[in-house]
Amino acid sequence: MIYKIPRAIAAAFCFCICVYTASAQQTTPVNLPTNWFSLDVTADGYYGISLDKAYNFVKGKRSKTVLVSIVDSGIDTAQADFQGILWTNPHEKAGNGKDDDKNGYADDLHGWNFIGGPGAKCDCKETLEEVREYERLKQKYQTLTDKTPTDKKEYAYWLHVQHLRDSSVNKAQTELKQLTPIMNAMVKTSGIIKKTLKLQPSQSFGLTEVQRWTPQSDTLKDVKYLWISMFTALGSNTTSTKILKDYSDYLAKLTSTINPDLDIRKSTVGDDPNVQDGKVYGNNILKLDQSFHGNMVAGFIGAKRNNGYGINGVADNVRLMPIIASPDGDEYDKDVANAIYYAVNNGAKIINMSFGKKLSPHKEWVDGAFKYAAAHDVLLVTASGNDSQNLDDVQDFPNDTFLDGSSTDADNVINVGASGPKADKSLAADFSNYGKKNVDVFAPGVKVTSVGLNKETETEDGTSFSSPITAGVAALVLEYYPDLSARQLKQVLIQSAKPLTGFMVNRPGTTTTVDFTALSKSGGIVNAYEALMIASTMKGERK
Repeated sequence: MIYKIPRAIAAAFCFCICVYTASAQQTTPVNLPTNWFSLDVTADGYYGISLDKAYNFVKGKRSKTVLVSIVDSGIDTAQADFQGILWTNPHEKAGNGKDDDKNGYADDLHGWNFIGGPGAKCDCKETLEEVREYERLKQKYQTLTDKTPTDKKEYAYWLHVQHLRDSSVNKAQTELKQLTPIMNAMVKTSGIIKKTLKLQPSQSFGLTEVQRWTPQSDTLKDVKYLWISMFTALGSNTTSTKILKDYSDYLAKLTSTINPDLDIRKSTVGDDPNVQDGKVYGNNILKLDQSFHGNMVAGFIGAKRNNGYGINGVADNVRLMPIIASPDGDEYDKDVANAIYYAVNNGAKIINMSFGKKLSPHKEWVDGAFKYAAAHDVLLVTASGNDSQNLDDVQDFPNDTFLDGSSTDADNVINVGASGPKADKSLAADFSNYGKKNVDVFAPGVKVTSVGLNKETETEDGTSFSSPITAGVAALVLEYYPDLSARQLKQVLIQSAKPLTGFMVNRPGTTTTVDFTALSKSGGIVNAYEALMIASTMKGERK
């Protein structure tokens, strides 16, 4: 599952329930600089990655281009901020329908879509892994008891699957019941606002228009408060159209959890996701309806700097290789593994993966791909997830605790939690997963702004975005110190996050305060300036 909107949607809806059903007072959005993630806490007052200081440190030095792969939901290849930044397959001729470089993928000019199929089809709307696994195993195990199965190990797995599936379905049913009336209210009240503001039904409105509106009745005042609270929760630069679409998509996702379409993979991609047979599948379509997530991720890593458009990405000399493996739902292990192999085989040195799920039925395939990346000196950057969970107690996939016991903390894998903008108790994002052993560092992930799909910018929350900010720092370091190995890059990133010893924050998801250092291995927040300083003192070991 792509780490993106659901947490924010649920929180915003809960907030709006209170606003809409009670006498609410108008709330004021928190206005953050759109580039706060890049700022310096001492100079600017925001706990960013000190990017200006980093560029001053390498000013005048020559850099080497770094290829970064984004395994995600796609990218807008026509986006202005990506022109000249996208990786182009040097041995593939565009649009001739042939596999010119004989790598098995025809017309893979900029990357590949592993959830695509013939006729430009796409397995874009998937359900959760626990739902798929429940349906796969229920006929075999649903009527058995712990005394009857012959395969005790698989039966234990079935019980775990059943528990996760029941929990997810119950949660989806509860949220659907709670949120549907609020969604209906949002649709109705958006129509009222559009009529009042003399907008066309197809037009959108934003926070500024609502704030300027002076309602004449208590009912209309409640409508105003409802929408201001929604903009407050989801970002002051979002629009009514995007909010309604995001909520509609989330409700559809809840419905998919309860009533899944289990035939969609076969009817779109056409392969068997439970068989890793080496056969090529997918297509070369890289922009999909849900690609805004991958677009934002790519923007944080390497959006063209100082071009007067969008944002300034972290790294200034990269090429971005988009690979689609993440539907709106849980990704398949087969697609994740094959995406990593594709990226490594085509020269990527850093791979960002901002997704995750609760089960990994073919984890051995993904473990194999992780090891393949390690053997080719490729750094994997992963998002910790948005469930406010301790990953030392609960596993999230993919991860670098291998089934064969060969690794519980791979040298080339770094896992990233999300931090907020201010040095207060909310510095650790309320939604972020954490773990002293299994989360390596934190990085900005609260109301961070990147390049949008078909527009200039989007502002969102999530470890999905902390991960590419970290990957961008890794790329920046590798640009200027190309002899550093993946192992050394991980070391540099961890050491750059200086431990915030004695700084008390709320443990994510609670109001209990803990020392920030208890939440990750490094105990700190990734810093580009510190990373470059450390890298400058190291002797590279890349072969």
